[in-house]
Formats: sequence, C-alpha cells, structure tokens
Amino acid sequence: MTEKNNNSPLFDNSLMDTNSFITTVEVVPPAGADPGQLLNALAELADLPIDGFSVATNPVAKARMSAMALCTLIQQQTGRQAILHCTIRDHNAISLQGELWGAQALGLNTVLCATGDFVALGDRARTTMVKDVNVYDLVEMARNSGLYTGVVFDTHPEKKDGLPQAVRRLEKKKEAGAQYAVTQPVYDRISAERLANATAHIKIPIVLGILPLRTPRHAAFLHEKVAGIAVPKHVRKQMEAAADPIEAGVANARDMLGIARERFAGACIMPPFDHFEILPDILRNQQLYLS
Repeated sequence: MTEKNNNSPLFDNSLMDTNSFITTVEVVPPAGADPGQLLNALAELADLPIDGFSVATNPVAKARMSAMALCTLIQQQTGRQAILHCTIRDHNAISLQGELWGAQALGLNTVLCATGDFVALGDRARTTMVKDVNVYDLVEMARNSGLYTGVVFDTHPEKKDGLPQAVRRLEKKKEAGAQYAVTQPVYDRISAERLANATAHIKIPIVLGILPLRTPRHAAFLHEKVAGIAVPKHVRKQMEAAADPIEAGVANARDMLGIARERFAGACIMPPFDHFEILPDILRNQQLYLS
C-alpha cells in the first residue's frame, strides 16, 4: 500500500515518476437505505494493502444508494479515501455542478467521470438518460471545481477498430483535463500489454481494471453480453476445465495484479456480487511484495 496523505489524491502524476502503485477496490452501493452490511464488509478489509475505494453510481442504470453519501460514510468509517463515480446519464448540467461542489464540501477529492451505463430498453418508458453535457464537458467541470479527475478507458473490444478509437478518446479526455484513467477489466497479459503500449504516450496514470471471474457462465456472460469486456477464449476454457472455478478466477485476478504492477500505475479490483472475501487471496502476492 502506498503511503498517501488522506487529503492528497491517490492517482497523482507523481506515480509517473516513481515506483508507487495504488490499489483500489470498486464498491457498488446497496439497493436501499441501509449501508451497514456493506460497511461492515469493508471494515473487515482493514489489514489488506488497499489504498481506497472506488464507488459506482447506479451501475447498469439501476437505482442504488447515493454514491456520494456512501463515499462519505466509507471515508468516515474506514479512514481510506473514496472515489466518487459521476455520470452524465443521471444529471443535467446544473445538478452535476452541484454534485461536484457537494463532493468537495464533504471531503471527497477525487472523481471518476463517465457516460454511465445505458438505460435498458424496457425501462425507458419511465427512466430517461439526461446527457445534458458530454463526458469531456464533465471532465472540465470537475477540474474547474478543484477535484482530481479520472476517466474510463473503454477499448470496445467488440469493435474491429475499438482500441485506436479508444486511444483517441482518451487523448481528448486528457485535453479536457483528465488526470488518470481506469481501464475496463482485462484478463490476460497480451491484452494488458496492448493497452499499456497503446497509452504509453499519454502521460497520465493508467489503472488496470480487474474483475475476478466466478464461474464459466460468468465468464461467458461478461464476454458475450457486457459491452467493453472481452474474456479471451483460453481464459474461458480454463474456467470450464477448472475443478474449482472460483479459485481459477482468483488466480487469474492475482496474475493480472502482478502484470498491473509491471506496466500500470495501479489496479482497480472489482469484486463481483460483493464477494469481498476473495480479496485476501488476490492480494496475497501484493502483501508479499510489500513485506
């Protein structure tokens, strides 16, 4: 775990010139008003080398507890920084500005700006996507509000020219003020090296996304149904052949964390379905590295 002052951003540009490595864990707020169980689960991670928590806002376009409220509770109860995800899907320009000022007032210093998952076709009769501004506008708003500002690096692997397009978008996001980027989940060295090489000229910290696999069905679903995620065929076959698929998924995540240490400024681990109990095994190599 990298030593950081609680008031200084986790992903600052000093990471480009040092051997520092930042590990965050993505958290999905509860679908309700009681955060107790989630906060207790995060408290149990106190001894792990985790630098902060990255808090999603209404993932898959379904209502969840306010990410800003949960960020505040996490910082108060764990003593670790929380990164607020902020999307253009849910707010108009007036509300977005209010969110950014509110985050700063509550002691949050870092945001991750994103478009947000699309609202499912069946929900569009009662739920609209605002998109009053674009993500580049949001990045500029966040920087002007005094917040350390990150973005998502989504290569759209389902598209033939997804990576070159993604690199151009990331370049444009940096021009708008982005200070770091988090990739979508990656599952093998070849894919990770491709991303690292493609973004080497963009001088901001790049953080590798790691989403541990649970079962062969989970791997197939992510590959076939979730935009932005590609699970290579050999990884899906490993999951199918594994006597213990959960351990196979943990082993893959552990390997990806090691690769992230070699080529990236940090890693964002995304425990599926609140399975935080797998984190000790994933972070085992990191603990050995730090000991």
